[in-house]
Amino acid sequence: MSNSADSPDRPVRSRLRPVRLLTLVVFALAGLLFWLSFDTARGTNLRSDDSMLRLSDLIQERSHKNGAQDDRNATLREEVDGLAQRDNGSSQAEDAKLKALEKNAGTKPLKGQGVTVTLADAPPNATAKIPGVPEPQPNDLVIHQQDLQAVVNALWQGGAKGIKVMDQRLISTSAVRCVGNTLILQGRVYSPPYKVTAVGDREALTTALTASPAIQNYLQYVNAYGLGWKVDQHEAVTLPGYSGTVDLHYAQPVKP
Repeated sequence: MSNSADSPDRPVRSRLRPVRLLTLVVFALAGLLFWLSFDTARGTNLRSDDSMLRLSDLIQERSHKNGAQDDRNATLREEVDGLAQRDNGSSQAEDAKLKALEKNAGTKPLKGQGVTVTLADAPPNATAKIPGVPEPQPNDLVIHQQDLQAVVNALWQGGAKGIKVMDQRLISTSAVRCVGNTLILQGRVYSPPYKVTAVGDREALTTALTASPAIQNYLQYVNAYGLGWKVDQHEAVTLPGYSGTVDLHYAQPVKP
């Protein structure tokens, strides 16, 4: 009797044991996932925008610090230049050559006639201003990196002696980059409208802007959707000298 009573139970128990084991595994994995999520978020709400806000605040804070550091660097550079110009044993020809190199490098202020180009986003509720033009997408209403680069390239093509974007002088290693709708230039962050100022012959600079195919394409969006475009000419304008670091950073192969 005992054998006959036990035999029906055995298959049942053999089926229940894997189910119970699987249930334990599922709960264990759920607990592990919960812990990993908590550890990654460090107790914050993953669906909240607070982390993005903190990142934006951090970027702005670093941008202000970089700006202050640039000002201190400029002051120290002036002091160093003043000390270096005291009887350093150089000849007049060598001094003239050094000044020419500093001018070409963009580390000294530059004054002369020039132009300022201002680019701005279109209104967020902008609609097509020309019949037959499709309604704008979000990307059609903002300034892009290629738009700023087109202006800078055209001004160089027009014979600009020096250029500044916003309040910073461009040098040979400067990179105009946009992330989203913000400009990142030499460690500092800017929002539109963007101003690009060049020193040089005003007529030549204006002609180069008009002749640029990339700018002609941008002007189509100006006419269609209301992106901002303005060119101002100056009898005299002063560009600041570049005050940031001139150290070069480059990648190196990993040693085996």
